[in-house]
Amino acid sequence: MTVTNPMDLLHGADIQVRGRILHASNHTFLAQLGDGDDAVPAVYKPISGERPLWDFTDGSLAGREYAAWLVSECTGWGVVPPTTLRDGPIGRGMVQLWQEPDDDQAPVDLVPEGEVPDGYLHVLDAFDQHDRPISLVHEDTPELRRMAVFDAMVNNTDRKGGHVLAMPDGHRFGVDHGVCFHVEDKLRTVLWGWAGEPLTDDEAAGVAGVLDGLGADLGLALDGLLTPREVRALAARCRRLLSLQALPLPAGGWPAIPWPPF
Repeated sequence: MTVTNPMDLLHGADIQVRGRILHASNHTFLAQLGDGDDAVPAVYKPISGERPLWDFTDGSLAGREYAAWLVSECTGWGVVPPTTLRDGPIGRGMVQLWQEPDDDQAPVDLVPEGEVPDGYLHVLDAFDQHDRPISLVHEDTPELRRMAVFDAMVNNTDRKGGHVLAMPDGHRFGVDHGVCFHVEDKLRTVLWGWAGEPLTDDEAAGVAGVLDGLGADLGLALDGLLTPREVRALAARCRRLLSLQALPLPAGGWPAIPWPPF
């Protein structure tokens, strides 16, 4: 029987590795799910290829990527592409449906200092490799704002510009969530343009949905992916966002921008 549902392929089809994606910190492979005309591309990150980190438990990054998708689904925003945790040709790992971005769109960009385009927000000023003054900017859209709220919930410590995928229809996917959910405040992101701004009704509803889910199906699904302390910290961040009714400001004691930012 031919399988045509990409989600069915994600969870059950054979994974065929097609090549390695270079410049990634951990082993990351371009893969194919299924065969023939119904095959779909995917990203495969085996646990065995994870580089140890001083502040995250060894072998936990793939589970954190899957946990990020579960939280994303609970918001209803679709920030994270469909993702699962399953066995593959190089062992158990994260498998995510490939998303082909529109290269003509730049949700996060570097521009000459002082030349912020219409529809964009200024984040910071710096110098490029040629000592020219530049500004880091990002678009001011509801789709990207939801990603900033999502990152505040999951405590994303690595939201680089290249981790934002611009879809042709205007949707924005976020990828690479292996270093999320730490119990300490480690939010590092290029999406600071809305810092301190009030949450919209949609954003507050998304956060409330996650908090409610933690006491029900989401909490059960996260068991074994995150530690109990990390789940409690996720709930505390959601409650804090709902109490403040605003996006967070950069906290001291930890770099606010990931390096490199792209």
